[in-house]
Amino acid sequence: YQFPCQIMNTDSNVTMTSVCGHLMDLNFDLKYRHWHDQPPVSLFTAPIAQYCPEESISIVKTIMSEAKLNEVLVLWTDCDREGEYIASEIRQACVAANPDIKIHRARFSEITVSSVQTAIQQLDVINERLVAAVSCRKEVDLRIGAAFTRFLSLRLQKVFPAHFTRNQVVSYGPCQFPTLGFVVDRFEQLRKFVPEKFYKLRTVVSRGDRQVNFSWSRQRTKERREVEQSRQICNQQAEGFVYKVVSKCKEELRPLPLDTVELEKNASRKLDMNAKEVMMIAENLYTQGLISYPRTETNCFPPSLDLVPLLQEQTQAEHWGDTARQILTHSPTPRQGHASDQTHPPIHPIKYTSRLQG
Repeated sequence: YQFPCQIMNTDSNVTMTSVCGHLMDLNFDLKYRHWHDQPPVSLFTAPIAQYCPEESISIVKTIMSEAKLNEVLVLWTDCDREGEYIASEIRQACVAANPDIKIHRARFSEITVSSVQTAIQQLDVINERLVAAVSCRKEVDLRIGAAFTRFLSLRLQKVFPAHFTRNQVVSYGPCQFPTLGFVVDRFEQLRKFVPEKFYKLRTVVSRGDRQVNFSWSRQRTKERREVEQSRQICNQQAEGFVYKVVSKCKEELRPLPLDTVELEKNASRKLDMNAKEVMMIAENLYTQGLISYPRTETNCFPPSLDLVPLLQEQTQAEHWGDTARQILTHSPTPRQGHASDQTHPPIHPIKYTSRLQG
């Protein structure tokens, strides 16, 4: 896409293109890639080289050709660790094609006109510490994953040749094994669980068009005979007596502003959706400019974020417009948490649309 734009108070002709995730990947030197040539432990110190996967070659060529024709590069990747590292990969490709190109980093949390305009006029630089953190994580993942995968696979092939062939692999990863542990623990709990029958007594009293439910003080029992006896006693009584009324004031805290973990938990509990499905839908809403960036650890709104225009957008909604108007009447004062990733605000709606389905 090509269009005129004012960047940092300077009229500019902009060419915009995109990438698809990471441009570069890591791998060991050729002599360490064959499993039987080197012991697995050698992978912890083996040389590692960066390379461009085949699916990214055309993207890198496009970026390099555009870098030769332009004076300034503005990086608009997601403002998180992975986005910062991808920005550094784009920078590397552009500098290789045009060493004199000037590089800036745009910081934004939502795809709205005001957010984009603010980012353009307040351009930043790449956070090298975040880049180094992702670089370290990628190298650690590769070394640990490759070393233990080879060790486990080769060992099992040797000890259990009848069950493990040379083509079978037991994959190991720093995230895979802890997750597998949770799955196995839960599986064992379900396997060892022995269901038991229990009985409880529930009394419903009707008066006019109102019904009141009374619970049994003993809650429940495994003995059906006890429940039957209590039921017979109740049926034999023509009247019931209320001998004590206790009233208590209960306060229910408002929910904290939404972060990614709570989004996934609520969607799983209330909508029966898995985390992958939730994030796919959230990212789709984000790219349409309907919600803020969905990957955040923040559960408190910054003072700089004006919530009034966001609520005014939602007053058009048929189902929750009244709620938005009511909040505006008393001015929005959300409950604040204590967690902040210093990058993105909590997940919140940006624009209203009547086209939502599901």
